[in-house]
Amino acid sequence: MNRSGKILGKSSPFKLVDEMLKGSVRALSRLITLIEDETPGSSEVLKRIYYHSGNAYVVGLTGAPGTGKSTLMDHVAIELKRQGFKIGIIAIDPSSPFTGGAFLGDRLRMTETLNEDDIYIRSMSTRGNLGGLSVATKNVIKILDAFGKDFILIETVGTGQAEVDVMKETETTIVVSVPGLGDEIQIMKAGVMEIGDIFVVNKADKNGADRLVEEIETIFRMGFRSEEWVPPIMKTVATKREGVTALVEKILNHREYLIGKGLLRTKRMNRIQQEILEMVNAKIINEIIIPIREPYIVSEKLLDDIVLRRKDPYSVTEEIVDNIIEAFQRSPKGVNQIGK
Repeated sequence: MNRSGKILGKSSPFKLVDEMLKGSVRALSRLITLIEDETPGSSEVLKRIYYHSGNAYVVGLTGAPGTGKSTLMDHVAIELKRQGFKIGIIAIDPSSPFTGGAFLGDRLRMTETLNEDDIYIRSMSTRGNLGGLSVATKNVIKILDAFGKDFILIETVGTGQAEVDVMKETETTIVVSVPGLGDEIQIMKAGVMEIGDIFVVNKADKNGADRLVEEIETIFRMGFRSEEWVPPIMKTVATKREGVTALVEKILNHREYLIGKGLLRTKRMNRIQQEILEMVNAKIINEIIIPIREPYIVSEKLLDDIVLRRKDPYSVTEEIVDNIIEAFQRSPKGVNQIGK
C-alpha cells in the first residue's frame, strides 16, 4: 500500500476509508477522485468499502437535454431531506475535450442543495462513455452508500434515446420529458421509454403538456408495459416546485412495491451479476489481451495481404482468437508469447 500512499500524499487509501466511514466529507471526496482516476490501490479500497454498503436506494433521472432534470433533482433532494433522508447526488456532465473533466453545468443549476447539510453533490464527466453515465458511476454509488446516504440520485448527461445505462445502476428510473421538444414523437420509440418506472412531464405549465401526457398514456393502454407496476405519469413545474412532493411520494411507493414483491433483491442480484461479468471482461482484456503487442499479431505484411484482398479480416480475427485460446489453455504465461 506504500505505492498508493505516495500517490495520495500523507493519507493512505485505507486511512481515507476509515476517515470517510467516520463522516469525513474531505476523505469522501478524495476517495471518489481516487476511484475516478483509477489510482493504484483503488481496487483494495473498493473491496473494503463494499462491506459497508448495501443500504442506499438509487434513483436515476434521465431524459433529453433541456427537460429541466437538474432543477427537478434539486427539489426532489430537498423534499427527501425534509422527510429525514440523507442524500447523495451524482450529476453526470459532458466531458471536456481538453481535460476530460466535467463541465459542471448540472451542479451550477442545483442552487438549493448546494447549501444543504446531509446532501452531497458530485459532478462526474462521462469521459467519452456512451449510455449517459460515467464508467466510475457504479463505484461512486458504493462509496456514497457506505458514507451513509439513504438515497442516491443520479442525473444522466442528457443524450436522449441512447442513455439507457441508467436502469442498470438504479432501482427507480424516472424519465423526464417536456412539451415542445419533439418528445411527442420520440416517446413512441423503444429504449428510454422502456426503462421508465415513473414518467415526468416537466414544465407542465407550457402548451402541449396535456397532449404529451395523453401520448404516454396511450402507449400504456396499447400494452407497451405489462408489469404489475404501471408507471405513473406526473406533471411538474420544477422551477415553481409544483408536483415535486407528489413525485417523491411515487418514488417511495415504487420502493415499497419492489420490496414487497421481492423485486428489489432480484434487481440487485442482477446488477451484481452484470457487474462481475463486466469486471471479468475488463480483467481479461487488461491482463491477457493488452500485453499482446499489436505489431506481433497484425504485422505489416498481414495488413498488406488484407488490403490487397489476399486475406480477409474475419478469418484473421478468428485465427488470432484461436491462438490466444490455445496459448492460454497451455499456460496463462504462454499468452505473452503469441506471435513472437
